[in-house]
Amino acid sequence: MANGPLLIVDDEPQNLAALREMLRDEFRLVFARSGEEALAIVRRHLPSLILLDVEMPGLDGYETCRRLKADPLTEHIPVLFVTGRTGPEDEIAGFEAGGEDYLAKPVNPVVARARIRAHLSLVRASRLDESYRSALAMLGAAGHYNDNDTGVHIWRMAAYARALAAQLGWSESSCALLELAAPMHDTGKIGIPSNILRKPGVLDAGEWAVMKTHSRIGWEILHRGLGSAFELAAEIALRHHEKWDGSGYPDGLSGEDIPESARIVAIADVFDALTMVRPYKHAWSLADAFAWIEHSRGSHFDAGMVDAFLDIRPEIEMIRQSWAEKEAEQADHQVNDSSSALSAQGDASRP
Repeated sequence: MANGPLLIVDDEPQNLAALREMLRDEFRLVFARSGEEALAIVRRHLPSLILLDVEMPGLDGYETCRRLKADPLTEHIPVLFVTGRTGPEDEIAGFEAGGEDYLAKPVNPVVARARIRAHLSLVRASRLDESYRSALAMLGAAGHYNDNDTGVHIWRMAAYARALAAQLGWSESSCALLELAAPMHDTGKIGIPSNILRKPGVLDAGEWAVMKTHSRIGWEILHRGLGSAFELAAEIALRHHEKWDGSGYPDGLSGEDIPESARIVAIADVFDALTMVRPYKHAWSLADAFAWIEHSRGSHFDAGMVDAFLDIRPEIEMIRQSWAEKEAEQADHQVNDSSSALSAQGDASRP
């Protein structure tokens, strides 16, 4: 869509010709003479932006815009109304219909090109942000592809980490960034053999030495990424197994030498891991998991952060319940899909 043409919609041929002359050297253009025609053309061409006249017979511009915004396929395409009706009430009507901007007739070519470029830049930035977030999510999932704790673990612990960061006074934007970065904490497990990751028992000394390399492997992968989320994710990947008393890995850092982000994720990660079933253990109860976090106050974990985590225990329990409901919904969908598939197979086998 971001690379699509501009769609110009106007019932007056002279207006279409004027806009064509004004914009053809810089943009690819397609045209429609009515709202009905525009709705048909937009699905074929998926334009990057629409210049839409307001006063047209049949569907006027406002109703055309409302229908575009009601369609998931076209709702994100910016609409700029091109009209001589530019009073306050007209602008309000246009914005309520879903339009992003106005160009007043007669159209100034310099203003029109500048406004169009600005809106196309916003579209490209939005697509880039979506791609960036998708890449972050895929890296987080990849780190657990061969592990035994696939599912919602990385997203649930990221929600815990965000809640703890907020309790500690982090800004909203910093909390959001942490929630993006935290799921990549175990990206380095991509480099750990499956027989170690899935071993249904305690690792021996050699296996444990290999397992501990995942923190550096994760950092090696993530620090190459551009952007603040990758920088934070690399820091967390490298340091989330360091312990407050210096007994962690890979470098035995202690106290506040451990980055704050890694100290937060360490609590969220361990808490969630304790409450999960693993090949070598049963899931702990929430009460036991909270008790272990408190027991590790000042040894494994930053004491102040443990206190903050315990202070938001009701919120943590609500987050866990929310994810449990999502998991149950996913399981129901999988069962229903499997049942439908088996039923279809049975029907197909009948004479």
